[in-house]
Amino acid sequence: MQPLVRVQGVSKFYPRVHRPGERLRAFAAVLAGRQSREGAEVLHDVSLDVYPGQSLGIIGENGAGKSTLLKVLTGVISPSRGDVQVNGRVAALLELGAGFQPEFSGIDNVRMKAALLGMSARQLDRKLDDILAFADIGDYVYEPVKHYSSGMVVRLGFAVVSASEPELLITDEVLAVGDESFQKKCIRWIENFLEQGNTLLMVSHSMYLVQKLCQRALWLQQGRTREFGDVFPVTQAYLAWHEEKNASERRHRRGQEGAGGHYRVAGFCLPGQPPGDDLVLAVGSDLEAELLLYSPDGEPPVALVGLVRADGTPVYGVASDFDGNAPEQVDEQHFRFRIRFERLPLLPGSYSIRGHAMDAAGLRLCDTAEIRFSVSGESRELGLVRLQHRWLGGPAGRD
Repeated sequence: MQPLVRVQGVSKFYPRVHRPGERLRAFAAVLAGRQSREGAEVLHDVSLDVYPGQSLGIIGENGAGKSTLLKVLTGVISPSRGDVQVNGRVAALLELGAGFQPEFSGIDNVRMKAALLGMSARQLDRKLDDILAFADIGDYVYEPVKHYSSGMVVRLGFAVVSASEPELLITDEVLAVGDESFQKKCIRWIENFLEQGNTLLMVSHSMYLVQKLCQRALWLQQGRTREFGDVFPVTQAYLAWHEEKNASERRHRRGQEGAGGHYRVAGFCLPGQPPGDDLVLAVGSDLEAELLLYSPDGEPPVALVGLVRADGTPVYGVASDFDGNAPEQVDEQHFRFRIRFERLPLLPGSYSIRGHAMDAAGLRLCDTAEIRFSVSGESRELGLVRLQHRWLGGPAGRD
């Protein structure tokens, strides 16, 4: 099958031209047919194929090169190196208000954007009512676009794109500024668009949207391909990396760790964890943890164990004194706690389990340790945990 989009070894370099000397050197490099030595390479040797009917989510932190890649794909900018081939009718929503003239009314901008997307006047007249109904901005359509809110601009732009019947839709985080009802309308349209065998390239910081709408994902980091493949493992790896990068969270943990604690965590482990690697559990597996706490006065401390998502969202926590659990006394000053979470109901993703040392009365948190683990599997369910459920009234249900 012929790829709809083929990107081969694409790089994009922006020369530094802030000062007169830099502009002169950049111009001399152009005349000499070589690349300037001063500047920033925002894309480096990116290659990918996207076939008809596929949906690809492009993810990465700010400045990773996502928007630049989309601009290269749509021909807004040319790559410094490499080759790009796009076969098919393309509609793009790259920047808020791109292609709109702020002094013109919404209806005039609809006509101009439709013409740019290749729609004839007859086609537009036939679809104009549908476009205005989809945008749903009322009489504002007759007002200059400069009076619009960001959400109204997106409504109008997406409405025109939806009527142009593209084979390939390229979007860059445009749904982030729409209200919830319009986001739902756009998502329903995109799902129907994909069901008809069309193709989607989408940049988003929402891993929920990427997992919901995309089959594959490309993770860009500093302009380079970090991972490219099926959407679930790529997005889960990206979320885990973000947790690692969260410096403020790490500083918070370091402030709670170490010899400064009165009661301390002397050991914390997950039985079955591979040496040097994170523990990976299948959905519904048991999770066991063992916590060794130090008590300076020989009084049995209280253990607190909690689960958090990769972004720090609390999932569940329980203290040993809640259940009246008595620890195993290893020696005069060390006490061992064991806990098992049976048939762990967490949805696929990256998580951490935290073990806390509390005083004997369970009133003061003294020390903390943390171990990362992940839950593997494919799921389009929402939230943190899977709840047992059954759909009623149909021929089949699911527990």
